Amino acid sequence: MLDGGMTHGTPPAEVSLDTTQVCALLRQQHPDLAHLPLQMLDAGFDNCMFRLGEGYSLRFPRRSAAAALVLKEQEWLPKLAPRLALAVPAPLRLGLPGLGYPWHWSVLPWLPGSTADQSPPDAQEAVGLADFLKALHHGVDDPVSPHAPRNPVRGCPLADRQHAVEARLSRLRQHTDAVTLQVDAAWQKALDAPASTQDVWLHGDLHPRNILTQHGKLSAILDWGDLGIGDAATDLASVWMVLDDPTARQRALDRYAPDTHLLARARGWAVSFGSLLLDTGRLDHPQHAQIGAACLRRLSQDYRP
Repeated sequence: MLDGGMTHGTPPAEVSLDTTQVCALLRQQHPDLAHLPLQMLDAGFDNCMFRLGEGYSLRFPRRSAAAALVLKEQEWLPKLAPRLALAVPAPLRLGLPGLGYPWHWSVLPWLPGSTADQSPPDAQEAVGLADFLKALHHGVDDPVSPHAPRNPVRGCPLADRQHAVEARLSRLRQHTDAVTLQVDAAWQKALDAPASTQDVWLHGDLHPRNILTQHGKLSAILDWGDLGIGDAATDLASVWMVLDDPTARQRALDRYAPDTHLLARARGWAVSFGSLLLDTGRLDHPQHAQIGAACLRRLSQDYRP
């Protein structure tokens, strides 16, 4: 989910795409798959998703700003996937622009499960979430590739996001009671913390709609369009977006074992994500609004100066 400081809800699609067009692209580029049943799924900020038969999903950018994200997934996600214990939708086949559709697209594996906003993980999965983050951030001894992508709005110093975040917090104070004294204090402490000096691999958008569960267990991590290198605090903020039980959140933090400054920045990123999802979602995406409000509520519940 790209964040350029938008304030007007979910960005509109720049292209129209339906099952007829997608079938035509499949017949042209992957004819052996074109006979499979095709179902359009929900559209997000950046992509339209389709289910193809029992074993595949299709990912199409819905606006130009997201087109580069698909290319980034196609290049880097297959290289990251082997280090991770949870399933990820590494592309199986690549799609090209054609028949009036202007961007690259992907054929992905269909990963079963329910999104974590609809079927939250059990509290015992706190350790699994922390272990996933540790494997992604620190799972190999090799240094991060000098050619690894860097996302300008993820993994960066929080000072770079200060104007956008504080504008959202100001709007939310006018329309909600979500911005508590604890939220303000956590944000200020995050700004005061020293910036990270270590780049790690990041998912970059680890909210509950990008996490699948099965029978209360974490099963897959979706939507890697924001992946890049930067401050681990960006992903560690998922503790407040995903885990509802305060004891589970503390267990996850204990397992990951951030230092004081990393923990402060992670809380700041929780403020950033929570305010983004609530501010944009309250206009036209109630699921995002609920995730954002819950994130800020949990942060308020946990925060101690």
